[in-house]
Order: sequence, then structure tokens, then C-alpha cells
Amino acid sequence: MSSPRISPGGLRELGPFNWVFARGAALATGVDDAHIFSTLGRAKGLFRGWLHYSARMMPFGKLSRKDSEMIIIRVAHLRQCDYEMDHHRRLGARAGITGSLYDDIIAGPDAGWGDRERSLLLATDQLVESRDISDDAWAALARHLTDEQLIAFVLLVNQYDSLATTLGTLRIERDVKK
Repeated sequence: MSSPRISPGGLRELGPFNWVFARGAALATGVDDAHIFSTLGRAKGLFRGWLHYSARMMPFGKLSRKDSEMIIIRVAHLRQCDYEMDHHRRLGARAGITGSLYDDIIAGPDAGWGDRERSLLLATDQLVESRDISDDAWAALARHLTDEQLIAFVLLVNQYDSLATTLGTLRIERDVKK
């Protein structure tokens, strides 16, 4: 990837709240700089609004943490977003997504899943690839999710698809482990 279009900011560029948040995130994830936060934090209040919205998707969303991570990992894979893949491989492991389970998410909906997981992955694939979900895939998804969860599902997929676009367009560099 080429160099960042907007470089990560420090205290002056981020302001006190965003800087403390970015530093805390870096410490919590064991990296020198959490580039996503130290870059997007330069947008000041917009960043804080995005953080609130993002937190309502995950980890405080309507879907289980494991389902959310499975969906996010699939979106990151489909969008070839290494930053999201790195970040959610770690977060997914905390939700129980490791080893062959992680590999099966990458392989996709036809990797021998049960109906629930296959439905989640198939709908994710369709939404990312065509910006819609077929009636058959929607019906399969609706067998497993409430109306509130169906809305949350669509918002979650689109949130991480949008984030992959943002990360790629801004050329945000992958974090470096300490």
C-alpha cells in the first residue's frame, strides 16, 4: 500500500479526548499507534460521533459478539481490507473465532456451515457484492434473526464495508505490534 494520504495525528491534531482515546486503544491492542483512531480522530467531533455509532454496531450491538465478528471478518475478507482483517482476527479470537473456524469464515457460506451461519455469511456476501440481499437469502436470514437484528445486520455489514472503503481511500497503514 502506498503512504497514508492523511498521516496519523498527535495531541495537537486530535485534541485531548481523541488523543487519549487513540493512545488507550493502542495500549489495549499492543501496538505503537492505532492508526485508524489517530487518523480518523483528526475529524474531531465527527470522529466521536462515528465512535458512538460504531460501538452501537459492535460490541454493543443487537447481534452476538461471535456473529458480529464472523460478519466483520467476512466483510474484511471480501473487501481485501488487511487493516480490518488484522484487527478483527484479534477481536474475533476473543469471541471464540480461531483456527479452522476463522478459515471457514474466509472460505465462505459453502464451507460446511449449519443453516444459521451459512445464512449470515451468504447474506453478507450478497450485500457486499450486490448492495442487496435476494429474497431467498433474506428468508433464510429471517429464520434466525428478529426484525431488530435484521436491521442491525444490514447496518453492521454496511458499516464495515464503508470502513473498508475509508481505510483504503485514506491509505491508513496497518498497525505494528510492539
